[in-house]
Amino acid sequence: MRLDKFLKVSRLIKRRTLAKEVSDQGRITINGQVAKASSVVKVGDELAIRFGQKRVTVKVERLQETTRKEEAANMYTVIREDRIDSTEDNISSK
Repeated sequence: MRLDKFLKVSRLIKRRTLAKEVSDQGRITINGQVAKASSVVKVGDELAIRFGQKRVTVKVERLQETTRKEEAANMYTVIREDRIDSTEDNISSK
């Protein structure tokens, strides 16, 4: 399944167009590799998503073409949520 579609269906990101933008900005990694919106997501993959000052790491548990709101969280398991220090971004961009 494409990364942008997984993010939308799992409701990690509400809209597919937004998921595509975030992916293409290099703010998502799959198993440590920077991912594009068209990257393929498989069960067992680890996704790290940067939302502003927060980084969320999840493990893909299942893939579904569609899901109900109540069941969307079953598609992944949150491994950790980290707060990103703004100096970390400054150091990495130099």
